[in-house]
Amino acid sequence: MPRKEHVADSHDLIRVQGARVNNLKDVSIEIPKRRLTVFTGVSGSGKSSLVFGTIAADSQRMINETYSTFVQGFMPTLARPDVDVLEGLTTAIIVDQERMGSNPHSTVGTATDANAMLRILFSRLGQPHIGSAQAFSFNVASISGAGAVTVSKGGQTTKERRSFSITGGMCPRCEGRGSVTDFDLTALYDASKTINEGALTIPGYSMDGWQGRILRGCGFFSVDKPIAKFTKKELHALLYQEATKIKVEGINLTYHGLIPQIQKSFLAKDVEAMQPHIRAFVERAITFQTCPDCDGTRLNEGARSSKIAGVNIADCCQMQISDLADWVRGLKDKTVAPLLEKLEHTLDSFVEIGLGYLSLDRPAGTLSGGEAQRVKMIRHLGSSLTDVTYVFDEPSIGLHPHDIQRMNELLLRLRDKGNTVLVVEHKPEMIAIADHVVDLGPGAGTGGGTICFEGTLDGLRASDTLTGRHLDDRASLKPSLRSPSGHLEIRGATSHNLQSVDVDIPLGVLTVVTGVAGSGKSSLIHGSVPASADVVSIDQTGIKGSRRSNPATYTGLLEPIRKAFAKANGVKPALFSANSEGACPNCNGAGVIYTDLAMMAGVATTCEVCEGKRFREEVLEYQFGGRDISEVLAMSVTEAEKFFAEGDARTPAAHKILTYLADVGLGYLSLGQPLTTLSGGERQRLKLATHMGEKGGIYVLDEPTTGLHLADVEQLLGLLDRLVDDGKSVIVIEHHQAVMAHADWIIDLGPGAGHDGGQIVFEGTPADLITQQSTLTGKHLAAYVAS
Repeated sequence: MPRKEHVADSHDLIRVQGARVNNLKDVSIEIPKRRLTVFTGVSGSGKSSLVFGTIAADSQRMINETYSTFVQGFMPTLARPDVDVLEGLTTAIIVDQERMGSNPHSTVGTATDANAMLRILFSRLGQPHIGSAQAFSFNVASISGAGAVTVSKGGQTTKERRSFSITGGMCPRCEGRGSVTDFDLTALYDASKTINEGALTIPGYSMDGWQGRILRGCGFFSVDKPIAKFTKKELHALLYQEATKIKVEGINLTYHGLIPQIQKSFLAKDVEAMQPHIRAFVERAITFQTCPDCDGTRLNEGARSSKIAGVNIADCCQMQISDLADWVRGLKDKTVAPLLEKLEHTLDSFVEIGLGYLSLDRPAGTLSGGEAQRVKMIRHLGSSLTDVTYVFDEPSIGLHPHDIQRMNELLLRLRDKGNTVLVVEHKPEMIAIADHVVDLGPGAGTGGGTICFEGTLDGLRASDTLTGRHLDDRASLKPSLRSPSGHLEIRGATSHNLQSVDVDIPLGVLTVVTGVAGSGKSSLIHGSVPASADVVSIDQTGIKGSRRSNPATYTGLLEPIRKAFAKANGVKPALFSANSEGACPNCNGAGVIYTDLAMMAGVATTCEVCEGKRFREEVLEYQFGGRDISEVLAMSVTEAEKFFAEGDARTPAAHKILTYLADVGLGYLSLGQPLTTLSGGERQRLKLATHMGEKGGIYVLDEPTTGLHLADVEQLLGLLDRLVDDGKSVIVIEHHQAVMAHADWIIDLGPGAGHDGGQIVFEGTPADLITQQSTLTGKHLAAYVAS
């Protein structure tokens, strides 16, 4: 007699009904638990909205609600997704491709637990013993103090002397950054002008706002005297004065000298994470040199003096992780056995996931999106939790075809432990391992948000969806190759793991630089191609944008639109900005009113005054080409391109930017859509469109296929061809075989990663690479073209 199934075992589906997050159109779906489900569809079709914005978001919200209200007060507040029914959810662990925080004090070691364990290890075994674990931390400064404190005991008040001291590991000279800064004063101000005449050339220093009031009212110098004629005391006050309380127009304010202000506002961030104009200023005005006191290790002399087996903690952090794992294995001490075991496991996980080439002192902000994602995976590899939902956002990003095989094995291992694995992915090699495939579409943005197909991989192939049609696409080699117009010489490149590389990069053609993850591609191109005015570099750093930012503000498109509206109506441009004078006074131009409910999720309600249009009523009376500003911002790129092309609304400056947005395949985006709602692939293409109008002759693109659907890769190749045909030189760092096959010239780095890489293993045409099959890339490209 067959055993009757227990009712507790019947909950084997995650049920979603009526999901309407972002562009989802009342989506209903059943996802099998303890299986690997891959979500596909063009970029912007709603994959992330369904997986991250609905399923994972609600799981996290419910887990947060199990904590006390006190604890919830310290956690991010999450609103319930716009969905009718969600059943069968399990705990969700999200492993996304958000880049690691770019704090200058953050490294691979501090972002994982590896540094914390090393610090404890050295505090127990290091000789000479210098203190607790914080004595080895470059984020803790050494301080001491003493003084009298007033203590009340039994109704009596007495004074007691107290003293304290903290032994930290921070290098006092560079404050744990590893580099010291030097300022070029000529880039901060024009000494021949007065401050009132606009002598200061620092971004954001306008004499119109509060900054101008503070400078005029501080009384430390005259704002009507050229800076060249300042006395030593006045110049010191302008440049170096520490925070000083002042009163301006009856208001208490704080005055800072220019250099402390720059250090506090700009240098607290990593250069890589800055907005382009601020980054350009920092690179022009400030030089970064390795700290002479700590030699870039960030640690003070005390922390460097304590050693285990002749090695100090700075040496450990500089080692390649695969070598450090071997060193830790050689330590045998029963008093710290559990610690050694955990540290060994963490370091081995780095190696297993293909990141053994990193070192713990690598700044976290320099990791690519794929590397950051795999670093986040490390803590889950050895977990003994089961029946968990793991959610991955394109785990193939930044992976060579050789490494994708290894990532597939890890995902299957997580599934086989009894977990539900949900993966948003475009690569056919990763879709192939799915137990269940969900295809969203049919288009992107408002043209997407519906489920086009659910079922097996073979079913997807047979279906007539966009993904199904393109699943077996294979790019063939080009019949004719372009001839280079010249060469960019790189000689003796040694940054990171490069082993004195000499290479000539051809100009006037499409050059693809490839190699396994960690082989030295980015080091060669970003580190050795001179960053002159002629080079336009488009890397993977995410777009920073609040819900007030949108494609129109980010690309600079709003500027010519505002001017056109202002000119047509005889008013000032600031009226046509929802972040300036034109903003609705009730919602301050946000379009919605946010009500903060402490530890509960805040509520956003559409502003009743402007009805979500974000502008004052009188601003909406001004028209241009028969439309008001809110109607223009509601247009899609395709509509706006036609609108600004001809007739009364003809605006060449706006039309040019819109053409670039359409060229990169973003015709469906609306101009006023908040950047926070864009997918990863959309953000990357928005960035590419922004740079396309720049004057550079050499374009460097870092994995432009990130987040692109198979059908969009074809469009990207057409765009790259157009750039080359317009006389540009295009250098692409890429793993996608379709881009390699389309190249005029390939430079392959390897043979391995870290200190096993850093050499040129092949230079030549794609056809030669396939014929020789002498490298890993050659073997995978040959298999791809042949299949």
